[in-house]
Amino acid sequence: MKFETLMLHSLFVACFALCMLVMGAMLRAQPAAHPSAGASMAAMLLDAPDSCVLPHDGVLCPQSMQVL
Repeated sequence: MKFETLMLHSLFVACFALCMLVMGAMLRAQPAAHPSAGASMAAMLLDAPDSCVLPHDGVLCPQSMQVL
């Protein structure tokens, strides 16, 4: 019985420590830098993906997004 209690206590401590690390990372996170208001349309289009990253139906890309 003592071994099981020790294992449960150590599991609780490990889970609590992990939760505190995640909470600390979320609270200390810095926002991502946004592009400046004067960014050109060409620069924004170059940053956009040219193919379907995540299809809307999970199987095929929409016809307008398929690259031949």
